[in-house]
Amino acid sequence: NVHTDKYNQKDKLEQGFTNLENQICRETLATPAAKSIPIIVVAILPSDPYSPNQNSAHRGLDRSQECALQQIFKTPDDGPWDATFSNGLNQCINPTMKYKGVHESRHYLTVRTNGGLNQMRTGIADMVAVAHMMNATLMIPQLKDSSLVDDVTFVKELPDELENAPRARKHFSSWSGLSYYEEMTQLWKEYKVIHVAKSDSRVANNDLHLDIQRLRCRALYHALRFSLPIENLGKITRGRYIALHLRYEKDMLAFTGCTYGLFSTESNELKALRQTTNHWKIKKLNSTEQRNAGLCPLTPKEVGIFLSALEYPPSTLIYVAAGEIYGGRSRLKDLKSRFPNLVFKEESVAFEEELRAFSSHASQTAALDYIISVESDVFMSSYSGNMARAVEGHRRFLGHRKTITPDRKGLVKVFDKLESGQLQERSSLSAIVEKMHKNRRGAPRERMGPPPGIKGRARFRYEEAFYVNPYPECICRWKS
Repeated sequence: NVHTDKYNQKDKLEQGFTNLENQICRETLATPAAKSIPIIVVAILPSDPYSPNQNSAHRGLDRSQECALQQIFKTPDDGPWDATFSNGLNQCINPTMKYKGVHESRHYLTVRTNGGLNQMRTGIADMVAVAHMMNATLMIPQLKDSSLVDDVTFVKELPDELENAPRARKHFSSWSGLSYYEEMTQLWKEYKVIHVAKSDSRVANNDLHLDIQRLRCRALYHALRFSLPIENLGKITRGRYIALHLRYEKDMLAFTGCTYGLFSTESNELKALRQTTNHWKIKKLNSTEQRNAGLCPLTPKEVGIFLSALEYPPSTLIYVAAGEIYGGRSRLKDLKSRFPNLVFKEESVAFEEELRAFSSHASQTAALDYIISVESDVFMSSYSGNMARAVEGHRRFLGHRKTITPDRKGLVKVFDKLESGQLQERSSLSAIVEKMHKNRRGAPRERMGPPPGIKGRARFRYEEAFYVNPYPECICRWKS
């Protein structure tokens, strides 16, 4: 809450300055002298003289000309589709002057990627950083490494003389920094090859050299590419649309212990699944307590109410990025009654033939969901998870594309009041939901640390992940 308050105060302060500047401009443009200002726009070059990080004095403009230019370049109000304004921020991923590039190495890292698609992608990016810190050659087959040749050496297979050489099998510690990996280089005294058994979350979120962080961004956002057929299919022009990451799969509901709105037979089935899943240590969860704490996915019905309250029209095209919905498609009837234009990849005529090549590969269909979500006009997830976090970070990197993060805990109270009749679905509901989510739409802000009082290694579990928000290391106010 303290961190949320901190960023709310920052947003209010910035908004206050913006409102004051707008008021000054209105008053300035209302003067007789200002009404006859000649403005000739010749060109906006790559080194843009109207870059927001330059003030009017640096551009050689007086206040009237400055305000007139602001009116010309002002983004039109587009209602709920408004794109998040990036405030002149740019991608900053080039190495600094102090960066030391790749050195010749006869030491090798082999990697076993783990988890789903997005864990594998961020894991590979982390391993690129680890290989650089340990001055090792990284063996990851099929990595498109052309943009990282100055950072890390890659091979698709080990040299023949090392195929049967002894190797260290190592579980690197989670969220580790430079000093840890410098210590791990002691293994090179005994081994030429280290096999990394787990790749995800092996590198710290914070307190790393700027060049290491930027290397991770170059790896994840530039070097890693999906296959061309999937890229092309994911980027088919669809017009304006929302990508909805709907988390309502059987295993997700069982994992979170959430049974709100389900039949008793379904609730019992989920409880049984939880009991028999060995790696879920907590066997009993109170569904009501989970929901009130904001720890449950929004139901499809609640998603429909939420998007309606944000004033998206019924004609809105919604691409549903989801696994198998628990209870089948009939569970979507309330959502579909509000937004009839729900699109699933397997039902789209545009996808029908192309999908046949991918339908048997879960990672490829997940890649399609990912690309379509990143490219969407608006992205929203009904519950946080690896894909939602990865998409959010990617969209921030690409210019803070509009990404809505529902306040699930706050919305529970709103939904319950609607259910009890204490609140009606009119303008008052929209006003409440709009106010609640004013600062939850992907606007620029620096990555958040752990809540106050959380110390030691526990802080890593509570701080915002690097790949969820790579600002400020990979996003800045100057081009790099």
